[in-house]
Amino acid sequence: MEIIMSQHHSITPSPRLAIIGLGYVGLPLARLFATKFNVVGFDINQNRINELNQGIDATLEIENDVLKAVLKETNSEANGLFCTNDLKEIESCNYYIVTVPTPVDKHNKPDLTPLYRASETVAKVLKKGDIVIYESTVYPGVTEEECVPVLEKNSGLKFNVDFFAGYSPERINPGDKEHTVDKILKVTAGSTPEIGIKVDDLYKTVITAGTHLAPCIKVAEAAKVIENSQRDINIAFVNELAKIFNLLEIDTAAVLEAAGTKWNFLPFKPGLVGGHCIGVDPYYLAQKAQEKGYHPEIILAGRRLNDSMGEYVASQVIKYMIKKGVVVNGASILMLGITFKENCPDVRNTKIIDVISSLKEYGVSVTIFDPLANPAEVAHEYGLEVTNNVPNEKFDTIILGVAHKEFKTLDLSLLRKKNSVLYDVKGVLLEAVDGKL
Repeated sequence: MEIIMSQHHSITPSPRLAIIGLGYVGLPLARLFATKFNVVGFDINQNRINELNQGIDATLEIENDVLKAVLKETNSEANGLFCTNDLKEIESCNYYIVTVPTPVDKHNKPDLTPLYRASETVAKVLKKGDIVIYESTVYPGVTEEECVPVLEKNSGLKFNVDFFAGYSPERINPGDKEHTVDKILKVTAGSTPEIGIKVDDLYKTVITAGTHLAPCIKVAEAAKVIENSQRDINIAFVNELAKIFNLLEIDTAAVLEAAGTKWNFLPFKPGLVGGHCIGVDPYYLAQKAQEKGYHPEIILAGRRLNDSMGEYVASQVIKYMIKKGVVVNGASILMLGITFKENCPDVRNTKIIDVISSLKEYGVSVTIFDPLANPAEVAHEYGLEVTNNVPNEKFDTIILGVAHKEFKTLDLSLLRKKNSVLYDVKGVLLEAVDGKL
């Protein structure tokens, strides 16, 4: 019995890891594991692979020197990271960790296409004894009911006999240099109790914050999806408060600061809730609930309120322009920031788009300045132009949409016309503003 237990608590000899998807989640994880193991980073984006092999991370999650320190030029047996889009390079791996995005479609329905495709890719190289671990945020049941059948069908192997599955939800916070992947406690789970221990032991080798082994994969999936749903609902509450206090002409930030003096008051702030986590995950949970015949009231109410904030910000800006005598039709507006959050180049599901779309209905001209956003990506995703440089003109209205550190030191007086409106969505500007959430 002692021998069996010691085997269960050991990692597969010489773990060879393949990280499938090298984005905001996959790359930091691959870099971290590469400090202890032989890791192959796999991504279908050739440009991404080329940049990474030069030691350049366009997502800005990993400093170039830190990335270069673990890179290998060839797929050797030595520890380190080798990045590729060649399927043959991951054939010898025995752990496959899938870190692809899980978006929603235009109707806010979960889109599992990236997961299906990643599973098909892994299935082509899957062997007896291999373990496939998913990190993508999903609703409870996706790993075993959606992904595993794809693995079985395309590999010809039998689940929990020939190969096994694990789940360890990502907890990456894009742009956060303090709470990095190794410093955030990791939830783990396996398709059998024994595999759960193996998965947990693997992550324990690199996660200094520790791990929490959940009793099964569905529990781990559910834990992840409610983390962001909880944040979404809390932000929706303070967004609603902001709307109320604006009507009452009370400073929302001052109210929250006063309330925050109580030890158990939760310090949430109003804002635009976008991105590929908080603005998406609640829909995954809602979808599963509705499949079971339950209509979630609070979760979807929070989503509706947060999704309405872009239009609300636009209407507030127009109100202040009218009050100041700015002619709205044809007015020039400068939007500071288009990414979904501060100090991060990610533009996926950014709610700044909602503000811009609503403003354009009033016949205004909007210039977008964001030092971090990729202009080509913004043009492809949203059909909008963005500049990375400070505009050389003055505007009728300036909106601080994203609190990039570059904006906090920007001399806004050089960009403002006389009687111009300054609206601070994030409430971070020290100078006098006309309005804020």
